[in-house]
Amino acid sequence: MIAVIDYGAGNLKSVQKALKFLGKESCITRDHKEILSADQVILPGVGAFGEAMQHLRHYELDKVICEVVEQGTPFLGICLGLQLLFAGSEESSGVEGLHILEGEIVRIPDQPGLKIPHIGWNSLHLQNRGRLFEGLEEGSFVYFVHSYYLKAKDTRIVKASTEYSTQIHASVEQGNVFACQFHPEKSSGVGLKILENFAKIGEV
Repeated sequence: MIAVIDYGAGNLKSVQKALKFLGKESCITRDHKEILSADQVILPGVGAFGEAMQHLRHYELDKVICEVVEQGTPFLGICLGLQLLFAGSEESSGVEGLHILEGEIVRIPDQPGLKIPHIGWNSLHLQNRGRLFEGLEEGSFVYFVHSYYLKAKDTRIVKASTEYSTQIHASVEQGNVFACQFHPEKSSGVGLKILENFAKIGEV
């Protein structure tokens, strides 16, 4: 069973629908026991960093997420779910993130001819042999919606990057923790393959 964490940040049904298409059983939940007993856990999210952290703390899901990571359960953050794994974000000054991974969440620099938020399809440069990208080709296209992006402290955890005004660390992997700035559930066949690869991690 894959647990999709519900903390009021939206985009849950589209993740569940993609998993169902792959034949994977999932539940949308904020129940602590259900999350801790899941085979894999996904933290999706759209919206503002500060409000999302407020909701996570309200339901004490910040503590549950740290427990999930500590017990070695495969964990996937999507879009805002990636950003929340870090210490904080320029979007919400002074708001503490989850401190699970190290890096900065900063605003995409303005550039003539490029709109912010970044909305649309971009190709990925694959690097460092990420398990989410097994079977995918260099230059595969995925779908982004964001105004802030990750600059990872240690580039060895970066498994995919893209260019949009600057180099964006689009996906990271460290131990049992995986995260994508883009939306695999909205990225057609490439995204389904990424979710399928994640669902296989930790399977007996």
